Amino acid sequence: MRGRSQFDIVVSLLVTFGLVAIDRITKIFFSDLLDLGESIPVIRGVFHWSLVHNTGIAFGFFKDQGIVFIVIPIIAIILLIFNIYYYRQNDEALNRTYIIGFSLILAGAIGNLVDRIVYGYVIDFIDLRIWPVFNVADMAITIGAAIIAIKCFQLSSEKDA
Repeated sequence: MRGRSQFDIVVSLLVTFGLVAIDRITKIFFSDLLDLGESIPVIRGVFHWSLVHNTGIAFGFFKDQGIVFIVIPIIAIILLIFNIYYYRQNDEALNRTYIIGFSLILAGAIGNLVDRIVYGYVIDFIDLRIWPVFNVADMAITIGAAIIAIKCFQLSSEKDA
């Protein structure tokens, strides 16, 4: 059990820091490539690279809320780390699916928090034209939340059966 637990921590760290690195590299790349508000079509009208400075939360919602969006991610990061640590310390097996989901959310929260602290806004650049412009961190948070929701739904369905 201890070996599995240590492996899970390694997986969590690799996913988290790997995604934070990818997020930082892509944000720096597109900040250097594009001017604020500039857009380069990849598939015209469907998919563009567009540089936006987002003062809201994921996907541009609730703009200009200031310090709130620094405090909330810090609390979320602490809770996610505690959750993984709690299960490890109590020798409870945390399903790897949850670990990946939590790690994705953690990576996204860290990636966007770094932007908020350093710049006062989040750098977004993926523009699908039917949704607000977003970044790798936003994708990680969304995918991680979806993984956890699906896993919880599956567990709930198994209990009801």
